Amino acid sequence: MTSNPESDSEQRDAAPGIPDSAASDAAPPTVSVAVDLRSLALVIIATVAVVFALDWAQSFVISLLLGILFAYTLNPLVVWLERIKIPRGVGTTLVMLGTVCALGLGAYSLRDQMQTILDQVPEAVSKLSTAFASLRKGQASTMKKMENAASEIEKATNQAAGTDSPKPPATRVVIDPPAFKLGNLLWASSMGAAGLISQAAMVLLLTYFLLLSGDTYKRKLVRLTGPVLSNRKITVHLLDDINASIQRYMLMLLVTNVLVGLLTWAALRGVGLDNAGGWAVAAGLLHVIPYFGPAVTAAGIGMAAFMQFNTLGTALLVAGASLAITTLIGTFVTTWMTGRIAKMNTAAVFISLLFWAWLWGVWGMLLSIPITVILKVIAQHVEQFESVAELLGE
Repeated sequence: MTSNPESDSEQRDAAPGIPDSAASDAAPPTVSVAVDLRSLALVIIATVAVVFALDWAQSFVISLLLGILFAYTLNPLVVWLERIKIPRGVGTTLVMLGTVCALGLGAYSLRDQMQTILDQVPEAVSKLSTAFASLRKGQASTMKKMENAASEIEKATNQAAGTDSPKPPATRVVIDPPAFKLGNLLWASSMGAAGLISQAAMVLLLTYFLLLSGDTYKRKLVRLTGPVLSNRKITVHLLDDINASIQRYMLMLLVTNVLVGLLTWAALRGVGLDNAGGWAVAAGLLHVIPYFGPAVTAAGIGMAAFMQFNTLGTALLVAGASLAITTLIGTFVTTWMTGRIAKMNTAAVFISLLFWAWLWGVWGMLLSIPITVILKVIAQHVEQFESVAELLGE
C-alpha cells in the first residue's frame, strides 16, 4: 500500500495543534507613523508660549472668562424681557440690578450667622490644637522612652569598646524670627480685599456690557469667517453649541449647589448644629470648586461641631456627613448631568482640572470644566482639531 506525499503534507498543514515555528518566530506587526519634526517643534513652542501667556495675564483672562460665563448665564433672562417688548438696554439693567440686589440681600440675611462663625474660628482652632496636643502627649512620652533606651544602649556600647569620652557640647545657633507687625498684616489684608473688590467690579461691568451688546460679537465673528456660506454656517453652529453648553453647565451648577445646600442644612439641623443655614450656604457656594471646596466645608463644619459638642467623635461624624453629601451629589447628579451636557470622559475632565489648578490655583479649579467644554465644542467643529475632540470625548 502506497501513500501520496502531497496529500500527507496537506494533512500535516491542516492538522490542528502542530506548532508552526516560522509563524511563532515572526516579528509583531508594526505601524509606520510619519512625524514632521519641524511642525512638532513649532506646536510644542507655541503651547509653552500660550501657557506662559495665560500665567502672566491670569488676572485679565480670569476676569474675562467669568464675565463671559455670567453673561451666557443671564442672557436668557434678557432675551425673555425682550420678548415681552422691554428694550435690551432696560432689560439688561434690570437683570443686573436684580442679580446684585439678590446677592446683597442673601448676604445681609445671613450676616449674623456668618459673623458668629467667623468669631468662633479662633476659639475652635485653639480647642482643636489642645485636643491634638493631648493625643500627641502619649506618643511623645513613648518616643521619649525610646530615646532614653537608645542613649543607654549607646553608652553601654561605648563603655564596652573603651571609647567612653565626653563629647563637647554642641553649639546651637538660634535665629530670631522676624517680629510680627500688625500693620503689615492689615496692609496686606486691605490690599487683598481691594484687589478682590476691583476684580468683582470689573467682572460685573464686563457682564453688563456683554449682555448689552447682545448678538453683536456673534455677527462680527460670522463676518470674519469670510464670504463662504459653509464657513458661516459652521461658525453659527459653533457659537450656538458653545452657548447651549455653557448655559446647561451653569444650570447643572445651580441644581447641584442648591441640592448640596439643602441636604447639608437638613443634616446639620438634624444634628442640632448652630448656624446651620450659614454653613449650608457656604457648602453650596464652595461646592462650585471641585474637590477643594467640599474639603474646606467639611473642615469648617467639623470645627464648629467640635466647638459646640466638645467631642472629637461628633466633629468627625458631622464632617463625614458633609463629605458624604457632596460625594453623593457629585457621584450621581453631577456625573450624570455632566455626561448629558458635554459627553466627556472622566479622565480628561480630571486631567484638565489638574492642569488649570496648577496654572491658576483655585480659580483654575473653578473654571477648568467650562474651559474644557468650550475647547471640546470648538474641536468638534474644526477639522484640524478632530484628534483633540476624540481625546476629550467619551
